[in-house]
Amino acid sequence: MNTKLSDIKHEKHEVDASGEVLGRLAARIATRLTGKNKPYFVRHLDCGDFVTVSNAAKIRVTGQKLSQKVYTRFSGYPGGLKKTPMKKMMAEKPTEVIRHAVAGMLPKNKLQSVWLKRLTIKP
Repeated sequence: MNTKLSDIKHEKHEVDASGEVLGRLAARIATRLTGKNKPYFVRHLDCGDFVTVSNAAKIRVTGQKLSQKVYTRFSGYPGGLKKTPMKKMMAEKPTEVIRHAVAGMLPKNKLQSVWLKRLTIKP
């Protein structure tokens, strides 16, 4: 059976992040966004669902990640490397911690931006 665009249904899912481990939560969200949990999944079509995450500030991390993990961004200019420790990121923008983890688990293709637009994270 070939999957057609008319066969695809985009559902809405609510996820409560309180007490969840970051990596396991991100993997579950990435599966829902891509639509891999559906029987008619195909890689070249957008079969994913809308996902809303609540209580982002209440996630857990295992090991020493809170003190050791560092998020880096580079502007492209000399001296433009910015480093932010996870502890500071969790205090200021806990939604970005989840978004970054989910983006890392999605395939790097043209559908990645479409899937990330379907992700809503509430602190």
